[in-house]
Amino acid sequence: MKTTFLFIGGPETFVILLIVVMVFGADKIPEIARGLGKGIRQVKDATNDIKKEINDSAKKQGVDTDLTKDIQKEIDAVKNNFEDFTGPIKRNF
Repeated sequence: MKTTFLFIGGPETFVILLIVVMVFGADKIPEIARGLGKGIRQVKDATNDIKKEINDSAKKQGVDTDLTKDIQKEIDAVKNNFEDFTGPIKRNF
């Protein structure tokens, strides 16, 4: 089974990394990776803060947050059933 990330396979990833090394140089890659990591972490923290604020606000107003958990459980159940259904189809290709 071929593993892909964002529809990019192994050879494409290798070519992209080669181009990045040629453009930025090997000494700049750790600095770029740190900057990307910090940026992703800030976005994740901001997202978690927004979720927390929404949940806190909903609890203060008496909104039942268990309803969203029930909906998420149903969505997950449908996803699992769909994956079980399409599993044999995917294996044939």
